[in-house]
Amino acid sequence: MRATNGTSTQNGEAAVNGHAANGHSVAAPSAGVKGRQDKADLSGVFGGFSADASQEEKDSCSVDLIQGDIADPAVFNGIFERYITQGGIYAVIHVAALKAVGESGELPLLYYQTNVSATVNLMQSMLKYKCLNLVYSSSATVYGTPETIPIPETSPVQPESVYGRSKGMCEDIIKDVCHAERSFNAVGLRYFNPAGAHPSGTMGEDPRGKPGNLLPLLAAIAVGRYSQDGLKVFGDDYPTHDGTCVRDYLHVMDLAKGHVLSLDALEKAEIFQNCGKTGNYRAFNLGHGKGQSVLDMIEAMRKASGYDYQYSIVGRRMGDVPDLTADPTLAERELGFIATEDLESMCRDLWRWQSSHPNGYDEPAATNGVSAQ
Repeated sequence: MRATNGTSTQNGEAAVNGHAANGHSVAAPSAGVKGRQDKADLSGVFGGFSADASQEEKDSCSVDLIQGDIADPAVFNGIFERYITQGGIYAVIHVAALKAVGESGELPLLYYQTNVSATVNLMQSMLKYKCLNLVYSSSATVYGTPETIPIPETSPVQPESVYGRSKGMCEDIIKDVCHAERSFNAVGLRYFNPAGAHPSGTMGEDPRGKPGNLLPLLAAIAVGRYSQDGLKVFGDDYPTHDGTCVRDYLHVMDLAKGHVLSLDALEKAEIFQNCGKTGNYRAFNLGHGKGQSVLDMIEAMRKASGYDYQYSIVGRRMGDVPDLTADPTLAERELGFIATEDLESMCRDLWRWQSSHPNGYDEPAATNGVSAQ
């Protein structure tokens, strides 16, 4: 998926390329924001297959792409109506969101409308059509500035940005629905920092405007899509090993596997056995368990691309916290999730994508030397 005006989507690729579980159809709403009108691609409804499907079954899998506005409840109702005659939709992977921390502080109402109101619209349609299984894309930003690093799921939810608060609100809404509707099952995945691209180099992140995330920005600078003066490091006085913010980066292919495992887990009663009166909702961290600083990432992309990055240190950015590193123990124990791709493969795969698609999905290829916005 790709987004406009510098706002990246919340990893639509993970849902689109992931496998549907247990032979059921899975709807995966994924926001590809079109300008500032909250228009979104709702991608794509899977003809499902299990995680251990044969190659023949995978090759025969069909994906329907439905375009619509996630702010319009009629869009969701229409999708569910469409699949009634095919047995209905078993589960939803909800990854539709705006996700730039800095921008969220400038456009709070847009973030609450797109991230929170649209989630309410979706869940109303799910209940109406008795689709009772949800995998929700949350975020590690719900932890704010955590007391414990690496961060366990037991850490307080205390977000410090509009984006983080929008994700925390959605988790609360989902938990309330699970409490009220005892047959509703949901898993919330608290992403840390997804990175990389498909190893084939044919699919990758293509944000519209200046990338809001570090690795896509580094890749775009290296191919000349943005000028060198576009690279700024926000703060070098944090309590980390080099003074810059530390984040836990996770390859998008590992992230995709996390969604597959979560779909499978929805049918396993044991993951909900201790939920008690709160209803069937569980939250899991998806991360690598090892943090990398901003300067670490710049060096890793320098090695992958061969580009000599120059950067400037500026003041801290509102909403940024010093360290967001996951404790992935719970996801490993209960979902079977293990991140196997390392930082080198993330940067290598990202560079393979960007160097072969210097202008993203657009044609013809971009001319080097485009100024940063």
